[in-house]
Amino acid sequence: MLKQRIITALILAPLALIAILFLPVWWFEVAIAGVIGLGAYEWANMSGFTKRPQKVAFLVIMSAICVALSLTVDEQQIWYQGQLHALYQWILGLAVIWWAFSLVMILAYPRYSSFWRNSRAIRSLFGLLTLIPTWVAVVALRTSLYDVDPFYGASLIFYVLGIVWAADIGAFFVGVKFGRHKLRPNVSPGKTLEGLLGGVAASFAIIAFAALHYHVAASMIWLHLLIGGLTVGVSALGDLNESMLKRSAGIKDSGKLLPGHGGVLDRIDSLTAAFPVFAYCYVTWMA
Repeated sequence: MLKQRIITALILAPLALIAILFLPVWWFEVAIAGVIGLGAYEWANMSGFTKRPQKVAFLVIMSAICVALSLTVDEQQIWYQGQLHALYQWILGLAVIWWAFSLVMILAYPRYSSFWRNSRAIRSLFGLLTLIPTWVAVVALRTSLYDVDPFYGASLIFYVLGIVWAADIGAFFVGVKFGRHKLRPNVSPGKTLEGLLGGVAASFAIIAFAALHYHVAASMIWLHLLIGGLTVGVSALGDLNESMLKRSAGIKDSGKLLPGHGGVLDRIDSLTAAFPVFAYCYVTWMA
């Protein structure tokens, strides 16, 4: 299992780096649409669609929505005079509302879950609200200040990846060593409050480094800490949300597409919440 995890990581990591750093905007949008499509294939399974044609159909629909957005909003129109396109802003705002609603569902689970647990349509809608804003967020961040510095947007993506991964590592080690209070045992028994706090603390090291690197004014440090902490906290929400849906569907992993790692969603679940929320905060207060 460990060998498979290492081999898969060694293959995927360079591909991700090349895509983020060097792909032209259009091909980057297509590549991210492909990842979203693979996630949609697995989400269909969590929604109760067990037949392959049904899952492929959901993959095609979600990827097509991403491509349609790309064709509707030309890469030159994504940002105009420092403002994100209104359609993308609306989608990111909708994502923030969705994740606030998701928090309520997780806190209440399993109470009041019958309205969505037994409905494939509603669970599919949850996938739409989760995956499409992720695509919009990643594309919006990648193209920020693209005409000034083609790599600035890539640094924003690496920033989000860095604080989320640091939080995951910190949460794991602190949770194993000091974890006593279960975060939401009905949803994910392994998550602890101590682990969450340890993850937030670990992520602050990345946030502090980024603040120094970008020469953030002292008056803005607290804003960066607040947005970084919120992003990390929401990333845990993305993880719990997928765990809740998998538990309702009676499955352990979202899929088997990544040997040793499970499914695509198992690797990006926290990012599906972190990217849209961070992008919304970035567009609203930092751009």
